[in-house]
Amino acid sequence: MAKTIFHAAGKRGHANHGWLDAHHSFSFAGWYDPAKIHFGALRVLNDDIVAGGEGFGKHPHDNMEIITIVLDGTLEHKDSMGHTQQIVPGEVQVMSAGTGVTHSEYNPDPHKKVNLLQTWIFPDKKMVTPRYDQKTFPADDRQNKMQTLVSPINNNDPGLKIHQDAWIYRTVLETGKSVTHNLHSANHGAYIFVIEGSIKVGEQVLNKRDATGISETDSFEIQALKDSDVIIFEVPMTF
Repeated sequence: MAKTIFHAAGKRGHANHGWLDAHHSFSFAGWYDPAKIHFGALRVLNDDIVAGGEGFGKHPHDNMEIITIVLDGTLEHKDSMGHTQQIVPGEVQVMSAGTGVTHSEYNPDPHKKVNLLQTWIFPDKKMVTPRYDQKTFPADDRQNKMQTLVSPINNNDPGLKIHQDAWIYRTVLETGKSVTHNLHSANHGAYIFVIEGSIKVGEQVLNKRDATGISETDSFEIQALKDSDVIIFEVPMTF
């Protein structure tokens, strides 16, 4: 019998700083829930809306795999490795913080908000040389199928690479369609987050911004109750 948890969208941590309206799936900054520290190696899933012309000032990270997915608007990234890049919907950015990196994130459009998902995954190797990568993922490649956004650095699967035995997928399902995913290891679980729409995983119905974690199973099926956009994090449960 699979082990499952359900995280309702309205039960996420929430902090509105004016320039930043943030929802936290897991304990973060000033919000702490002992039942929501992490899901396996998935440490952070923040759903951030940044006002026009605002952003995160320069700040440090180390020994963390950081993945940014822009859902709407434009985000500008600058870091101590010399990168200045803009990230738009359809693109994914990964940054291995490793021995240490500083970066800032800014909304360059004074009139339009930017909505992004920022994810932190614990690495399987510490003190690596910091690295950065960014890629566009065509929307057609996730229509009614799983599109690989991120995969392990020592694996030949497509997607941007991170230092962990973890995968991130995205799928856009039409009403009535479904996808089945086979986990890579008995030690793995999947955290399924609904960007838009309504889905069913097992007996659990999930709507916009709801999430479920599933582990101790070989596979699972996602059924679309209406047109849906879904992101799936497959991560080690112990690491």
